[in-house]
Amino acid sequence: MKVRKSLKLAVNILVHSKLRSWLTIIGIVIGIAAVVAIVSIGEGMQQGVESRLGGLGADVITISPGGGRASAGFRGPPGEQGSAATSDDAEDLTKRDVQVLQSVDGIELIQGTVSSSGEVYYLGEKATVSIEGVEPLVWKEMTTSELESGRFLGPSDYNAVVVGNSIAEDTFKQPLTVNRVITIEGKAFKIVGILEESGSFGGNDRTIIMPIDAARDTLDDIGEDEFDSITIKAASTADIDQIMEDAEQKLLNYRHLTEDTADFRISSEKSMQETMSDVTETMSLFLEAIAAVSLLVGSVGIANTMFTSVLEKTKEIGIMKSIGARNGDIMMIFLLNAAIVGLVGGVLGICLGTGISSLLPLLGMRIMGMGEEVTTVITPMLLIYAVLLAVGIGIAAGVIPAYRASRLKPVDALRYE
Repeated sequence: MKVRKSLKLAVNILVHSKLRSWLTIIGIVIGIAAVVAIVSIGEGMQQGVESRLGGLGADVITISPGGGRASAGFRGPPGEQGSAATSDDAEDLTKRDVQVLQSVDGIELIQGTVSSSGEVYYLGEKATVSIEGVEPLVWKEMTTSELESGRFLGPSDYNAVVVGNSIAEDTFKQPLTVNRVITIEGKAFKIVGILEESGSFGGNDRTIIMPIDAARDTLDDIGEDEFDSITIKAASTADIDQIMEDAEQKLLNYRHLTEDTADFRISSEKSMQETMSDVTETMSLFLEAIAAVSLLVGSVGIANTMFTSVLEKTKEIGIMKSIGARNGDIMMIFLLNAAIVGLVGGVLGICLGTGISSLLPLLGMRIMGMGEEVTTVITPMLLIYAVLLAVGIGIAAGVIPAYRASRLKPVDALRYE
């Protein structure tokens, strides 16, 4: 029997049982729509995290008070770091630590930074915000933040600040702009720059940046010789791991400590990127597993519909066999029927899934616990994969019913009531 003839008969089976066929197709539509929407969200999360973390600079190493280091960021959870100090009882980082680290090979830039919170007044309104003190020239070269307006801090600046985008736009009724004056802890500071929005991960959206000398003089809880962190920019990302090891060993030797008693921790943005990418991949796999359950339900529906079709068409099968149809012809008809159900469900599922994916960002939905707006990415490969998956599920679900139909004996089929 020709394929065209088999296809025509398969379509007839679909048309003559419209209600049951459409109920089955709906199951596939829901499953494929879930796959498209969930995979597009997962891909969007992955790309979003990579772009956000990529903005931190993969060549940046951070040292802060507290214990331990591991290859992927930190040594491990509390209780698994020997007698390493916690951030509460760790010795502060100092200018001497910076001097010691300057001798490490492969370091392009290094700076100590201080951070705290402070009260900011603007046009009669008050807000408590995060404030970071930096070395102006070093920070300008090290930061990956971009300016929306104004300029970066200069070497001669003192009562000058650069403001994060969220603080500038959302903190006060009147947006902060360049050349405006704000009061921080009773001292006047001129805004010389507004940063572009950078996102949630490691950005400066909710931070005011000022010269470190001004921060020490303005904020009460910062010691004269202390740093809250030391930031290192590597000359080459390829040497990050080696620089981390050398920097850690330098500080351990200087402080007369061992790895188990370390009172500082060292991490790289590269390791953070790898860790967060692993997390988003795991989340994506979990979401895809949920979608797979929907498809499994849809495949059961196809199999059920096919078994029912075989029972309904038993006499027709007997007639076709009595006039020369072979087992392979009968099996082809029912497999094509299952494939058509999968194809129609797949195409409609893609349309529904694409619509859902497009709607989520417009609704401003956010990823729980991350504060990130949901972004979706639909690629041509995803659409091709969805269609092939739907057709494949249809065929797989139809194999056993089609095989049973092909094995019916003409005499038994003709006697069937």
